[in-house]
Formats: sequence, structure tokens, C-alpha cells
Amino acid sequence: MKVIEYQDIVAQIKKACFKANCQLPEDVAAALKKARQKEVSPLGRDVLDTILENTEIARKKSMALCQDTGMVVVFADVGQDVTIRGGLLSDAVDEGVRRAYREYYFRNSVVADPINRKNTGDNTPAVLHVSLVEGDQLRFSVAPKGFGSENMSALTMLKPAQGVQGIKDFVLETVLKAGGNPCPPIIIGVGIGGTMEKAALIAKRATLREVGSENPQPHLAELEEELLELVNKSGIGPQGFGGGQTALAVFVDTFATHIAGLPVAVSINCHAARHVEVIL
Repeated sequence: MKVIEYQDIVAQIKKACFKANCQLPEDVAAALKKARQKEVSPLGRDVLDTILENTEIARKKSMALCQDTGMVVVFADVGQDVTIRGGLLSDAVDEGVRRAYREYYFRNSVVADPINRKNTGDNTPAVLHVSLVEGDQLRFSVAPKGFGSENMSALTMLKPAQGVQGIKDFVLETVLKAGGNPCPPIIIGVGIGGTMEKAALIAKRATLREVGSENPQPHLAELEEELLELVNKSGIGPQGFGGGQTALAVFVDTFATHIAGLPVAVSINCHAARHVEVIL
């Protein structure tokens, strides 16, 4: 049995929040550079140049990539041979977020009640998803999520007869409706199957996959390629100013579902696709 201290979790979450908000993941930065080379629109290329310049300034000066430093989403894979000593996992995550957003002056964007709208003042609580897995490690994916892109995400409950074509139509419909609002070029996670909430969860986690990675399931890899082509033919382009680089990647994940259902969720992430992985 491995013992992990509460304060170690706090410290690592704080560190991850800082890094995620100020340093674009290398795979995303590389994809943006590749998109710049492929973009045919002069204005689109200028926009991508500005995005790349912004990411470099943020990295060098330890400044936030975007003024919307998001609501922090944390996926925690907890090994069944792990014991957390000194407090609750959820409290440790929130304390790490609280310290990071206060110390680094990131914007506090969380309201305690969606009706009354009073700001919590420290960007907590985080949205924490916990999975129990084999082993003696505690693995976090820390992903601050801005709502320019989150507001453009969508869920539908298709009929099984609508099949793959229905999935494609819904993804494209969601992207077209979003337009330039989610700050393209975007990363799209598509969750298919399960129940309503399961589809949304796997769609969100799919956005954290490494850009450039290939789906191990051939039929899903083919679907990802087809969807990316359809999205990039939309003409929305970088920041919605037109062009061929609307999305950097489309990632599809699936789960078993009911014989009468075909849930489909589309999670959209902006070009500042912030996420950091931590292993304890």
C-alpha cells in the first residue's frame, strides 16, 4: 500500500494549474505550427501567427495564455493500492486550485450557485472526476476549461437507426453553430454511447488525447479522419475569420450503450487546449 500525503497533492495541483494556464502543451503548439503551414487564407495565417506569438510570450513571461483561466477540470485515476493521508482528495484538489489562482492572480471565474451567481472568489470548487484503477499511483489530468468553448459543446440522443451518418451530421452541426465563438482552431472530443452523462464525460476526456495520436480502433480512426476533413471544409477558419484550419484534431471515444440508444456528445476545446498530467 502506497501512502500519498494530502499536502503533496495540494502542491502538485497548484503547480499543474500554473503550468497549464501559462504553457501550451507541446503537441498542441506543434499542431498550431503545422496548421500555420497548411492554412491557405492570408488572414488565417496572420491569426495563427498571432496565436503562436501569444503562446511564446505566455511561456517566457509566465503569464496566462488567455484571460479566461477557466473552471478547473481534474480527472483523477486513483490506484486501488493508494491511501491518501491527511485529508480528502476533493479537498486537496480544491486547495491546490485555490492557492494557484490566488498566488498567480489568475481570474476567478466560478460562481457558487448558477442562479444567484455569486463568485466564490478563489476559482473553487474544481470539477473532479475520480476513477478507481489498478496499481499504486495517483494520476491527475488537470485541465482549466474556458467557457467560450465550453458553451459551444453539445449533447444529443440519437436513434440507433441514425447511425454513423447521424453522428457526423451532429458533430458538423455543432461546429457550424459554434462558428468562431470557441476560438478556433479547435480540438473536438466526441463521446458515443453509454448514457447521457457518460457520453459527455468521455467526450471531455477525449479532448486531452495527444494531438497527432491515432485511435487504436481502425473504424474510429477512420471516423476521426472523416470528421476532421468535414470540419475543416466548413470554412470557419482561425478565430472564425475564414480558412481551412478550423480544427487541429477530432478525437472519438465510445462506450457500451443500450439497444434503444445512441447518445452523442461533442466537447469543444479552444486552441489554448490547456492540460497537464501529474503522477504521484
